[in-house]
Amino acid sequence: MSESRPRRSPKPQERQRDAERTRGLILEAAQAEFGAHGYAGARVSAIAARAGVNVQLISYYFDGKEGLYQAMSQQWQERQRELAPPGTPLPEQLRRYALEGVHNPAGVRLLAWSGLEYTGPESDPDQAPRTRMLADAVEDVRALQEAGRLPPEADPACLMVMLMAAAMAPTTLPHVIEGVCGADPRSTEFAEHFADQIALVARHIGLEPPDRPAGDGRL
Repeated sequence: MSESRPRRSPKPQERQRDAERTRGLILEAAQAEFGAHGYAGARVSAIAARAGVNVQLISYYFDGKEGLYQAMSQQWQERQRELAPPGTPLPEQLRRYALEGVHNPAGVRLLAWSGLEYTGPESDPDQAPRTRMLADAVEDVRALQEAGRLPPEADPACLMVMLMAAAMAPTTLPHVIEGVCGADPRSTEFAEHFADQIALVARHIGLEPPDRPAGDGRL
């Protein structure tokens, strides 16, 4: 009878890799669950089942549902910085945000859900970081307005909200798009067409930087 080999304890770096992998699986499952049901409707047990992990690991790594949601919020903020690094023209920013419905549908759905569940600032942990990030875009619009590219009566903040809502339309108004445009709002082909149309509108209302001629093709 052969002797069994003693079980080797994992090295610290192996344990670290396992922890990172488990956290990643949980975050990926959480994004899908929160995106499908919102914060109120999401269930920690369902997230654990999606990730294929013990439900206790969610408490261990994230201190429960709220901590997991905050970790996802940080992940989304990092994604937003990737989408719109400093110097990205506003039409291109809007085009990239519109394409997120294809590349990151759960993230866009999560943003929509946060609006549907909104009852005040205390119910939205993302409000402060989101406001800070959008404030830069509003200031860019205001600078273009001061340069004479927008009418003085236009409200830069309201304009950014309108354009943000437009970029999210394939997620928030898929039934309207299918009826009016006769297209599948979830298809890559339509998403790219729609994103280009939003960038086109943004250019034509004066959101192109002064040093780049309007109508200069795709950004």
